[in-house]
Amino acid sequence: QVQLVESGGGLVQAGGSLRLSCAASASIFSFRPMGWYRQAPGQQRELVATFTSIVSTNYGDSVKGRFTISGDNAKNTVYLQMNSLKPEDTAVYYCYAKTIIGGKDSWGQGTQVTVSS
Repeated sequence: QVQLVESGGGLVQAGGSLRLSCAASASIFSFRPMGWYRQAPGQQRELVATFTSIVSTNYGDSVKGRFTISGDNAKNTVYLQMNSLKPEDTAVYYCYAKTIIGGKDSWGQGTQVTVSS
């Protein structure tokens, strides 16, 4: 079973930055897509950023130009660099991965990001 472990969340002031990490129990090349979703209280889970292929990415409209997804296969880890954070970015951020073979979905336990105004 695939395990995804997020880290890096916390409290930050508006305009600040955070970097989230998602450590996978397998090579990140074995997943497509793989990336980040978030869920704020009372709202649906939404796309933040994913790798749709080794070189292609997909970003939610609200984070384009501010967030960047990257990966390090040697560490089996995907990152989310979040800059110019806004209070509306406050949410639980989840790592997500679908295995290329078998198409199995996996989610991490989530990490809280809180942006104060």
